[in-house]
Order: sequence, then C-alpha cells, then structure tokens
Amino acid sequence: MVFLTVAEVSSVMRVSRMTVYRLVHTGHLPAIRVGRSFRVPEQAVHEYLRDSASIESLDRP
Repeated sequence: MVFLTVAEVSSVMRVSRMTVYRLVHTGHLPAIRVGRSFRVPEQAVHEYLRDSASIESLDRP
C-alpha cells in the first residue's frame, strides 16, 4: 500500500493543503497519523476523486 503526504494529496487533487486537512478531519478522506503528520492511502485519494466526479455529473442538467 502506498501512502501520500498531505502536500502530495493536495497536488494530486489540485486543492490547498488546508482542504486536505479538512477532508481528513471530517472523515471524507481516510488517513493515518505518523508522528505529527498524516499519511493518506493513494487508493483512497483516487476513490474520492472518482466518487466526487460521479456526483458532479449527476448534479449537471
């Protein structure tokens, strides 16, 4: 299993690091703590992006 740092996740998702922290803290994006930082499973990032893309397509007229 490959884990990404918050900075790497923000780069992949093209959002700020603060947005990634919010997603982790609200439980929308699973993560583990390593010392004082978080690591997010790479697969979880891809699943989140896939799921959010499918939701956006449903919202469009």
